[in-house]
Amino acid sequence: MPAHVDIIVGLGNPGTEYANTRHNAGFWFVDEVARKFGGSFKSEKKFQGDVARSTIDGRDIWLLKPDTYMNLSGQAVLALMQFYKIKLQNILVVHDDLDLPVGDVRLKEGGGHGGHNGLRDIISRCGGNGFQRIRLGIGHPGNKSKVTGHVLKNASSDDQIAIENAIDRAISVLDQIVNGETAKAMQTLHTK
Repeated sequence: MPAHVDIIVGLGNPGTEYANTRHNAGFWFVDEVARKFGGSFKSEKKFQGDVARSTIDGRDIWLLKPDTYMNLSGQAVLALMQFYKIKLQNILVVHDDLDLPVGDVRLKEGGGHGGHNGLRDIISRCGGNGFQRIRLGIGHPGNKSKVTGHVLKNASSDDQIAIENAIDRAISVLDQIVNGETAKAMQTLHTK
């Protein structure tokens, strides 16, 4: 049985130079959650990130934006998990995904890191891959050598709108996700 969610982690890089890059789609997601469901982010040194508290469908949820840079995201996730004694299965990680077309969104339980350094670090530090993910499609540049430039470049206005629409679609089923109704949320999200 899928687990409820206690923490939503948005992956990204801190700093204004990264704010509008595709790699920060996870940050965009948790910012929108805080805007829609209440909560304001505060920098928390002990959690190595910006943390907010939101209430979604009556459930108190931590929102986390690690400030460790993408490759060390697991440090912040582990700090929050350990402090509040939250299990890996009760974490939802939201991240950009090169393997999905721009504007696609997928909900997934478990799985590998798919080359995503933020996921790689979380899996390594937090003891496994048993967390849920929301994958926000950012498209692939077509050539492996162009990936770094692609993810660290600002999204075009069309891509930005497509990603924001994907975020809105995911947020529309967030009440189901946080309550562990993953199959129901997947059916809605994955049906176009």
